[in-house]
Amino acid sequence: MRAYYQQNKERFLEELYSILRIPSISALEENKPDMQRCAQALAELLKEAGAERAEVFPTTGHPVVYGERIIDPKLKTVLIYGHYDVQPVDPIELWKSAPFEPEIRDGAIYARGANDDKGQTFMHLKVFEYLVKEHKQRHNIKFILEGEEEIGSPSLAKWAAEHKEMLACDLILVSDTTMISEKVPSINCGMRGLAYLEVEVTGPDKDLHSGHYGGAVYNPINALCDMIHSLIDEKGHITVKGFYDDVVELSAEDRALLGRAPFDLEEFKRGIGVDAVKGEEGYTTLERTGIRPCLDVCGIWGGYTGSGAKTVLPSKATAKISMRLVPNQMCDKIAELFTKHIYAIAPSGVKVKVTNHHGGNGFLMPISSPAYKAASKAMGEVYGIEPVPSRGGGSIPILADLQNILGVNPLLMGFGLERDTIHSPNESYLLSQFEKGILSIAKFYEYYE
Repeated sequence: MRAYYQQNKERFLEELYSILRIPSISALEENKPDMQRCAQALAELLKEAGAERAEVFPTTGHPVVYGERIIDPKLKTVLIYGHYDVQPVDPIELWKSAPFEPEIRDGAIYARGANDDKGQTFMHLKVFEYLVKEHKQRHNIKFILEGEEEIGSPSLAKWAAEHKEMLACDLILVSDTTMISEKVPSINCGMRGLAYLEVEVTGPDKDLHSGHYGGAVYNPINALCDMIHSLIDEKGHITVKGFYDDVVELSAEDRALLGRAPFDLEEFKRGIGVDAVKGEEGYTTLERTGIRPCLDVCGIWGGYTGSGAKTVLPSKATAKISMRLVPNQMCDKIAELFTKHIYAIAPSGVKVKVTNHHGGNGFLMPISSPAYKAASKAMGEVYGIEPVPSRGGGSIPILADLQNILGVNPLLMGFGLERDTIHSPNESYLLSQFEKGILSIAKFYEYYE
């Protein structure tokens, strides 16, 4: 694989660039034609790589790309999951280069989707190509590439259930996560779930002059801030009644195992420009982002936000709130508990509306499984050190659905790094990680029995 990569590196990159140049932003209606264009381009690349079947399937939302090469129904089947949709690029003025014009700087590819998830998915296409062209394929290989991951995969679960037989496999292989560092590789053996809701608070029926009405009516922004402030207590504990009912407390042994991951708190703070950390009392920073749930405000607005001053008491205020959930917490249940709680604490003088946008459940994969052991051996050989098991703080909600629909576990071989700033301006992906990812995935197929 290393020799094949070196011989074809420039072609690999040009093909990846062709995908990165397509602004496949699933959240924006104006980019809907780009979603179709990106799906078709990936189907063509799958055919060129050796897929016997590569199709673009319509869904109730954006299309799904499916590909396969079945060499023997008796052999194990690996289903590769990835997504071709990307986040919006705002704020555009913070990008050092155009987000959809890939550029290499300091050993990394800079572009929206360079890491999440076009770059990481593309590694699997090229390993697949290598296995086919060099006659080394020992497993049946299938691809499912969706266009809605960044908006919660609203269409994929239904589509997957309708095509359950076609998607039948022994393992779901995914590269859409990060590892601890280049020097300390890690494999995610679990991810948190997500519940994402919006709270709208309405006070007076129109914006009011803050001098004439200030201090006499409940300002919706003040009301919203008061409500949000009450959601987390002084110990970092979420106050929604029933929120922790299904949270499984890890044993001291499990916490010690996850604690093997090297972590420098001072480096962590420097890396994001803060002088202190904050979270649930009694847990380390890594535990707070891996094995514990949390609640955060992801956006808040209301009133006048333009330049200069406008003395207005707004009619409405709105906040978007996400809750990261640990395995056993069900996103629908948490959304319902949160909604009831918000209505219960809504003060008089304002009206409250809660909208449930999307969510998904978390999952775990046993580190004793053959797939995990094969991945660990493969990455250990490439990186020169045995990878550490870790728990991902992010969410890929559809994976829990696919796990339930297909009855198999996901394996997360992610090669991104925190430095890649996914979802932010100047998203990037190190070329060294791109290469090591390709080598690790190729070796995984050697060892997965």
